[in-house]
Amino acid sequence: MIEEPPRLTININMRRPTEAQIAAFQGVQTGFVVDALLGRGALSQNIGPIGEGRDINCVAAGAALTADCGPGDILATLATLKFIRPGDMVVSAFAAHQGCAAAGDRILGMMKNCGAAGFVTDGPIRDYIGVVAVGLPVWCTGLMPASPFTKGPGSVGFPIQIGGQEVETGDMIVADQDGVVIVPFELIDETISALSQVKDMEMEMDKKVSLGLTIPESISDLLRSIDVKYID
Repeated sequence: MIEEPPRLTININMRRPTEAQIAAFQGVQTGFVVDALLGRGALSQNIGPIGEGRDINCVAAGAALTADCGPGDILATLATLKFIRPGDMVVSAFAAHQGCAAAGDRILGMMKNCGAAGFVTDGPIRDYIGVVAVGLPVWCTGLMPASPFTKGPGSVGFPIQIGGQEVETGDMIVADQDGVVIVPFELIDETISALSQVKDMEMEMDKKVSLGLTIPESISDLLRSIDVKYID
């Protein structure tokens, strides 16, 4: 016989990055962050900006506050409202359930009132017109009018699985029109250092393209090398 779990389990030891660490990711493109992580960290491409970013400027970066909800349930997401710190990104694992919404305009409005910078989920969202009015950046799998329930069990502040990545409270979340990237807490400083080189390389390539570059030098060198076989 399985013992009934508590409706909610809360981790009271929730770490966060420093203000300086969070500031270092503001306005940074997700592609740059993935490059700094050597190709890691991106959530699956089915999690994208709500409405493809037509009506809300879906660009945000902040510390993750995790909610593990389970399919069809948003009790843990509602519980995060008590623990949001200004600038947090609420990340809700919905078990990739697509049969009902993982949030709607009212809960997103409350998140914004609490100071959240954005909301990320592997489920759909409802109340699109109301969500646009709220204006909180959201990344989700699409739209779905059906309502969720609030029975639990769920947890707040523990590691979750979402979009092919593990996310812990205190990890950095960087999100824009291209998608969502997770920077593990332990790699934040290392990633910040790597971002400087990535930005320099991107700017240099942008400059070359604007000046008329047609073929990267590395590709031209490869095409002249013995590593390419030409067939007549």
